[in-house]
Amino acid sequence: MFGRPNTGKSTLLNRLVGTKVAIVSPRPQTTRNRIAGVVNLPEGQIVFLDTPGIHEPKHKLGEYLVASARAALPGAEVILFVADASDPPHADDGRSAEMLRPLASPVLLVLNKMDLVRPEELEKRVEEFQGLGTFKDWVAVSALEGTNVDVLLHKIVAELPEGPPYFPPEMRTDRSPEFMVAELVREQVLHHTREEIPHSVAVQVETMEPRPNNLIYIAATVFVERASQKKILIGEGGQMLRRIGQGAREGIEELLGKKVYLELWVKVREKWRTDERQLRRLGYALED
Repeated sequence: MFGRPNTGKSTLLNRLVGTKVAIVSPRPQTTRNRIAGVVNLPEGQIVFLDTPGIHEPKHKLGEYLVASARAALPGAEVILFVADASDPPHADDGRSAEMLRPLASPVLLVLNKMDLVRPEELEKRVEEFQGLGTFKDWVAVSALEGTNVDVLLHKIVAELPEGPPYFPPEMRTDRSPEFMVAELVREQVLHHTREEIPHSVAVQVETMEPRPNNLIYIAATVFVERASQKKILIGEGGQMLRRIGQGAREGIEELLGKKVYLELWVKVREKWRTDERQLRRLGYALED
């Protein structure tokens, strides 16, 4: 899945997989890593890759996000160009489409958020987005409501070559539980904070171990770039951090199927988004 930020790629991935494998929020650039979602059908297995949104980078982290998305393209057998049907094409849509021009793989135009537009507006959007590139086919969907997702799956299957499954049938994603836990904590930060804080946050799981009575103990560090951001994240009397922890714990318990004791710490790591060494420490490095 490829395209600019905030087109609903992660919501669509979760809908296709049938369970939550990628965090979602109204914030642009919520997705920071390529995440595989596995779908098993009677016709075979499909492995979807959710990629960071294509945008004009303003720091090293932004460069990593765009590079990570581009690196997923050469190995894709079918590319889904996901666009927002409720908006005319943006500059980042054009930038995304330009990156697809040299590729030989079929590209399907997926107009998401069709539930937000009238039919006559949707026809206009199809025409506008088709003008950005050459697409094998197109489909309008609502990832939020599930509309036409079955149609999309049918079109994808028609383009896929035969081959063995990559993952066992019980797997839904290639990401580790620790990665998912860190993402669920970051998701709560995105939902509870405003302004520049969401983009300045990174989360690292320090400890994740079983305890008696079927309990999982998890300690995680939330990194920010400035002391003022740390103060906001903790909140008066620790109230903000408790709200973030409570929301994250509920999601983690649903993920793991066990009770969780979650301990969060907030630390300042100045200008981590512009420091390549710190980015690597926090897991933002392209795989070799």
